Amino acid sequence: MRRALRHFQGDQEAGLAEAAEWGRRLAVVLTSGGRLLAAGNGGSAAQAQHLTAEFVGRYAGERGPYSAIALHAETSAVTAIGNDYGFDEVFARQIAAHGRPGDVLVLLSTSGRSDNLLDAATAARAAGVRVWAMTGPRPNPLAAQADSVVCVESPSPATVQEMHLLALHLVCEAFDEELAAADRAGTVPAAVLTEESS
Repeated sequence: MRRALRHFQGDQEAGLAEAAEWGRRLAVVLTSGGRLLAAGNGGSAAQAQHLTAEFVGRYAGERGPYSAIALHAETSAVTAIGNDYGFDEVFARQIAAHGRPGDVLVLLSTSGRSDNLLDAATAARAAGVRVWAMTGPRPNPLAAQADSVVCVESPSPATVQEMHLLALHLVCEAFDEELAAADRAGTVPAAVLTEESS
């Protein structure tokens, strides 16, 4: 775990710095009427739901709610889609229904190889939704499909999930800081969206 954390702290493109940048970008997306969609399997599903709860509720300080949906938590939709179309489609079909251009989809996977998440990334691209992924070590197919990636270089799924939780909290912290800075300035969040995220 120590080795993974050192790498996570030091890798500016795929670690904690990128997670903070996600928070700043989400401040622009969500305050302008966009939506956050999130999904994962197993423990990663729980973390995706944790993330969306922080936006609909609050992370630390008092603020308004923002649109964020954990796709796997829609149990009737998940079971109906899985039954009628197959488990690989449980997220993709929901993204086709809910995703709008400019929205953001966060996908969490320790392996980066789950077919339902890969299909979700494909559906998001078709809908004009930006794809951000948190995965385990590169290379992996999900990282290759995403517009932006936070990777944890550890062979242990448990360590990957622990680092993902740290990163998710950093996303929320950076989001709140961006809102607070804009509020102090009397403006709206205006972080620059990079080519990767547009």
